[in-house]
Amino acid sequence: MSKSESKQIFFHVGLGKTASSYLQYKVFPYFKNIEYIHRNPRYLRAAEIIAKGKSERYLISREFDVQMEREVKKIADVYPETKAIILFRQHDSWIASQYRRFVKNGYTFPFNEFFNLEKDQGMFKKDNLSFYNYIKILEKHLNPKPIVLFYDDLRKDPIAFFDYIARQIGTTYNKKDISLKSKHSSYNEQQLKAIMRVSKKIDIRRHHLKKSFYIFRRFYTNMIRYSTLYVSKYLPGSWFSNEPLIDPDYLKEVRDYYEEDYQKILEYARKNNP
Repeated sequence: MSKSESKQIFFHVGLGKTASSYLQYKVFPYFKNIEYIHRNPRYLRAAEIIAKGKSERYLISREFDVQMEREVKKIADVYPETKAIILFRQHDSWIASQYRRFVKNGYTFPFNEFFNLEKDQGMFKKDNLSFYNYIKILEKHLNPKPIVLFYDDLRKDPIAFFDYIARQIGTTYNKKDISLKSKHSSYNEQQLKAIMRVSKKIDIRRHHLKKSFYIFRRFYTNMIRYSTLYVSKYLPGSWFSNEPLIDPDYLKEVRDYYEEDYQKILEYARKNNP
């Protein structure tokens, strides 16, 4: 067995909006006796770092959705025995969280233009929520079956969740080192309605910033974004519409539509998780 073949490699691939940032910044860095590869430029050099490294175990962590197959293949082409770790949450909760993130970042379209089951139009298409396909991608490119975990389990008992991951990747950690405070702030309905109202007047979308004076423009848009989010907490609720940001009946349709997909994922985890 070659030196590279003797190394154990684990690849946390997301999904996004399943507490990936929290794990990446507040949990994984505290795992012992495993080399952690996360942010660029280290992630871009992951295969090289592993090839030249002296560690026996490596944990790579990123978060993907539509980019997953491309990124997994990069690692699989060099290290096909890599074991993937992937988290899922129920489809309605996941797409609602994605939409709130887009609203916070300055997008103003209604939810049915962000994701639409009937017309299959918007930022996310129906296939993007066929989560079982991500398991198929991992099985296609990597020899070991992936470890499939669930966001709800993390929320229910975080310490048990961390313990399970630590056992599977052969590491330990000190519980006192782990903060249970979330990495990113969550915003209430009123704050998101406020930022949407402002965004209709001022374009604060990050990906639409012009390259000239980029740092200044980003500072300016962030100042507007976060000051609006802060101030809006204290504004009278009567200033805002009672109509929900996302129709709960429509979210139930999303959950029902993908229920079979979610059950397949649950069953896969029951059969294959160590």
